[in-house]
Amino acid sequence: MKNVFNNKILKRVGVYPGSFDPITYGHQDIIKRASYIVDHLVVAVAKNADKSQLFTLEDRVNMVRRDIEIIDIDSNAKVEVNSFDTLLMHYVEICDASVIIRGLRAVSDFEYEFQMAGMNVKMNPKVETLFLMASEQCQFISSRFVKEICNLGGDVSSFVSKFVQNELNKAFMKKTL
Repeated sequence: MKNVFNNKILKRVGVYPGSFDPITYGHQDIIKRASYIVDHLVVAVAKNADKSQLFTLEDRVNMVRRDIEIIDIDSNAKVEVNSFDTLLMHYVEICDASVIIRGLRAVSDFEYEFQMAGMNVKMNPKVETLFLMASEQCQFISSRFVKEICNLGGDVSSFVSKFVQNELNKAFMKKTL
């Protein structure tokens, strides 16, 4: 449903940022649910030079794009995937977004996310941060644990798509050669 003001259709744009190294079913859950809240969702894959990534930025963007094809998103919402290497608030402004979507798995996530939301609102008070609690079946999934399980030969099929699972297996096979 579109908001109308003075005969002008207003679109609510949201940005869901993350490293997505790799994208998990938890990320998919947030993307799906966010697609019902905003008219246009930008899944923003962060370059994040401070973090050591298993996958390249290009690989992570491609994995997110592939996984979005299998998610049951709101047919009225536009969902796109891009990468960014700037301050999040600068990227949000470039996207003309009014909402930052953040997923929370546990109480331990909240403190960090709360502080980040406070900093972001100081930089741009017109942008709101919307916290979505992970669905019950996704609360324990993290990219870090998925990588660790896969690296040690465990089955990650309950946590990531088949495509991502294959990419993980290839990445860890390369590391052992």
